[in-house]
Amino acid sequence: MSKKVQQQKRFAPKLKIKKGDKVVVIAGADKGSEGEVLEVFPAKNRAIVEAVNIVKKHSKPTGDNPGGINEIPAPIHISNLKLVDPKTGEATRVGRRTEDGKIVRYAKSSGDTIR
Repeated sequence: MSKKVQQQKRFAPKLKIKKGDKVVVIAGADKGSEGEVLEVFPAKNRAIVEAVNIVKKHSKPTGDNPGGINEIPAPIHISNLKLVDPKTGEATRVGRRTEDGKIVRYAKSSGDTIR
């Protein structure tokens, strides 16, 4: 009998959303809400967005922390997020193009370079 070996991905996928981007949720319980991306997990295709997908986390009391039930944002799948176009303020798809020898992201709706 041969064992099934789980293959590890060599590279994390290239994502179109980065930390600090303003995004809108397009699917799920928080559909329509906007927020800033706090952290991205490329290996899991997930991101933490402020004030979106809030869950309750129970913590034990320690010397520094009194403990209790805290509300924190949980990761949400990248496919449920769309970047907000800085020019129009609406959700847009993201593309890549080369400008001055560098690959930059641009908003497909307006054609403007992002950052």
